[in-house]
Amino acid sequence: MFGWTYIDGNGEDVGASGRFADRETAENWIGQAVHGLLEYGIEEVVLYDHVRGRTVYRMGLGTE
Repeated sequence: MFGWTYIDGNGEDVGASGRFADRETAENWIGQAVHGLLEYGIEEVVLYDHVRGRTVYRMGLGTE
């Protein structure tokens, strides 16, 4: 199970996605959700592997 944590411009955890059965599904979902998340002030996301109990990676959403 994989899920995304949402991080705002201040580096604060401000929410999370639902869980996805596999990494590929989670990554496909975030690709579709990026623009909506940016509109809500989400600047970064963290992909978390709930089975292994670890962060997979952290990724910025904005363009600089």
